[in-house]
Amino acid sequence: MKTRLLLTLLLLLFSSYIFAQATFGQLTAKEQGITFINQYKSSSAIPFLKLAAEAGAPEAQYYLGEALRKSNRYITAEALHAYEASALQGDIYSMIRLATADSDLCAAIKKCSKGSKSPDDWMRTAKELAKKEADEGSSESMYLMYELSGEKFWLEKSATNGFALAQFLLATKYLEGEGLFLSSSSRTEKAEHWMRASAQGGYPRGMMGLAAILIEKKDLEGFRLWNEKAANSGYVEGVFGYASYLAGEPSNYGYSLDFVKSYALLSLLLELDGGGGARRDVEDILPNVVEKITPEQIQTAEKLAHEWKATHPPLSFFPFKLSR
Repeated sequence: MKTRLLLTLLLLLFSSYIFAQATFGQLTAKEQGITFINQYKSSSAIPFLKLAAEAGAPEAQYYLGEALRKSNRYITAEALHAYEASALQGDIYSMIRLATADSDLCAAIKKCSKGSKSPDDWMRTAKELAKKEADEGSSESMYLMYELSGEKFWLEKSATNGFALAQFLLATKYLEGEGLFLSSSSRTEKAEHWMRASAQGGYPRGMMGLAAILIEKKDLEGFRLWNEKAANSGYVEGVFGYASYLAGEPSNYGYSLDFVKSYALLSLLLELDGGGGARRDVEDILPNVVEKITPEQIQTAEKLAHEWKATHPPLSFFPFKLSR
C-alpha cells in the first residue's frame, strides 16, 4: 500500500514537473514570437507562436494570426483559425481582425475562408465586450472602443484614464492639426502634456515623441534624457538616434563623442533584416564610425554590444498591435 502511494506521489510530481517545463517553454516561445513580430520578422515568428498557441493562450493565438496574415499578405485559413480560437476566449483584438476580414486582401483575390461567424457578428461582439470592459474602467478597452467606433471621445477618455498608447495618439493628432485651440502655443502645450504622460507611462513611441517636442523648444537636456530612455527600452528609433549622436551625427545635441558605444549599438541593429529600414540606415553610417576606431576598440565594442543585449529589452519597432 505504501509502495503504491509512493509511486502515485512520484508520478504526480513528475507530471507536475513536465507540465511546468512545457508551460515555461510555451511562455518563452510566445515571448520570442512576439519579439520577432515587433522586429518585422513574421515568418521567423510563426514556429514559436504555433508552439505557444497550442497551449491555448489567446494572445499567442492572436499574434500567430498576425504572423500568418503578414507573411501571406492576407488572412489565410490558418490565420482565421488562430484568430477565432483567440476571439472565442474573449480577445477583442482578434475580434476586430475577424470583423474587418471583408476588407482584407483575400476578398480581392477571392481566397477568403469562411469562419464560424460573419464579420458583422464579430463586430457586434467586439463592441459589446469592449463597451462592457470600458464601463468597468479598462482604459485599453476605451481605446478599443475608439478603434471600433472612430469616435474621438473614446480616445480622449482612454488617454485621461492613463492608457499610454491613447495618450501618444491624442498628442500626435494635436501636433498634426486636429482639434480646436485658441492659439498654436496652447495646441503645443496640450500635445506636450499628453506626449509627456505617454512617455512617463513607459511607452517608447511617447518617449521619442516627447524628445522631438523638447528639441523644438531647444531643451537639449530633456531631449537627451528621453532619447536615451527610448534607447534603453529597445526602441529601434531611439537606439539608432542615440548611437548616431554618440558618433557626432549630428553634433549639435550636446552628446560627448563615444565611437565605441556608437559602434556597439549600431552593430546590434544589423540583426533587423526583416524590414523597417533600420539595417539600411545603419549601413550608411557604420563605415564612418569604423574609420574612427581601432581593431582593439572594435573588440571592446562587440563585448559591449553583447552586454547591452543581455541587460536590455529586445530591439523593437513597437508597431501598433492593430497595425495593417
